[in-house]
Amino acid sequence: PPFLALLCFGPPAPALRAPRRVEPGAEAAAAAEEPWCPYKVAAEGAANGRLCFRTPARGFQCAARSCRAHRSPGGAFVANVLRNGSVLLQWGPPRPSAGLRGFALNCSWDGTYTRFPCDSVELGAACRDYLLPEAHGSVRYRLCLQPRYAPPRPAPPAQCVEFRVEPAAMRDIVVAMTAVGGSICVMLVFICLLVAYITENLMSPALAAP
Repeated sequence: PPFLALLCFGPPAPALRAPRRVEPGAEAAAAAEEPWCPYKVAAEGAANGRLCFRTPARGFQCAARSCRAHRSPGGAFVANVLRNGSVLLQWGPPRPSAGLRGFALNCSWDGTYTRFPCDSVELGAACRDYLLPEAHGSVRYRLCLQPRYAPPRPAPPAQCVEFRVEPAAMRDIVVAMTAVGGSICVMLVFICLLVAYITENLMSPALAAP
């Protein structure tokens, strides 16, 4: 792992390309060549994190019903906010790719009066996505991704994206209110039809008899 960390991580890089769609055959070949994404998470106040590995989420597409995509101004960095509160970050390969050592992911979120830092992540050069398992609801996040290159290449500007996660409790309240409102509307329509039927078929003959 120490030797692998030296190969994967290094200084920062130029603009990223937007994530592109990959053909099934090319995706399978890429998966065979690069099956793992090495990364290190450094919590706030910690000097170094432990080296970990994850399987890339290749071929993921943000479905409108269960996901909302937020893009950086250049469109190269995408935050897919899922309904379960997790966030899948995606990005394309940077240009140029020669000398790429990895990526640095910086995170912060807005409080009531100031901005607070959250965990920072160092990712290997093979990584093209990263999953934030849990994001706080009603908090505006700002995530910035910066490629890391071998010297003497200068550090490029970072790609940043901002988004807000809808709280799960609020989603449940909205769904419940919608269901209750729909039920009430159906009941009112049924009552109106019943009153109209009684008025038309029962009350009219009784009034016409005298």
